Amino acid sequence: MKLSILVPVYNEEATVEALLERVLAAQVPTEKEVIVVDDGSTDGTADRLERFVTSHPQAAVRVVRQSRNRGKGAALRAALDLAAGDVLLVQDADLEYNPDEYTRLLEPILDGRADVVFGSRFLAGPQRVPVFAHYLGNRFLTAVCNALFNVKLTDMETCYKVFRREVLAGRRLRANRYGFDPEITARFCQAGARIQEVPVTYSGRSHAEGKKVSWKDGLVVLWTLLRCRWGG
Repeated sequence: MKLSILVPVYNEEATVEALLERVLAAQVPTEKEVIVVDDGSTDGTADRLERFVTSHPQAAVRVVRQSRNRGKGAALRAALDLAAGDVLLVQDADLEYNPDEYTRLLEPILDGRADVVFGSRFLAGPQRVPVFAHYLGNRFLTAVCNALFNVKLTDMETCYKVFRREVLAGRRLRANRYGFDPEITARFCQAGARIQEVPVTYSGRSHAEGKKVSWKDGLVVLWTLLRCRWGG
């Protein structure tokens, strides 16, 4: 079995090398590859990625650069097209999530208990205290997802989504930006996938530290959930 780690990157020159070092160092019970999609970064991210690949010639790391910024969803769809793994894992490049937890995330899939695993920031474990508006928005949108798709998730918006490739067979993803998380969650539910949550640690950033999500993205998430439920 092979694990593909999908890393969308946009203007993360301060963290991307450290993140990739941690991804490569993470111990997993499978072969792994890393697919990095630079989503049209305008800072020094591209140079940092080139330097990282040059200094790690033996690592299974592939970097693709998109000519313009199209959004997280578009970057992840590009990564999905390139991935060769049987199991896929989404990893943000901002160091908010800890790659040391890969084994915990993979365990329910490798044991045959789940088709999809979400790493929940709200089940247990230490985390940096979140901004209240972000926390409230996440809980509201997760509740909407639960109501629309008859599930009981605690953290629909988590970065850490791990899944068997075949779960998405024949199911189109089209969200370009922050609609990716609600869209892929809806597709998992519509596929009848066995979804399990496991607790993960989280060290969230503030907007001053580089966090990019805004209240407008919450509207995109809500619209995407409604579209997937009734619009196909």
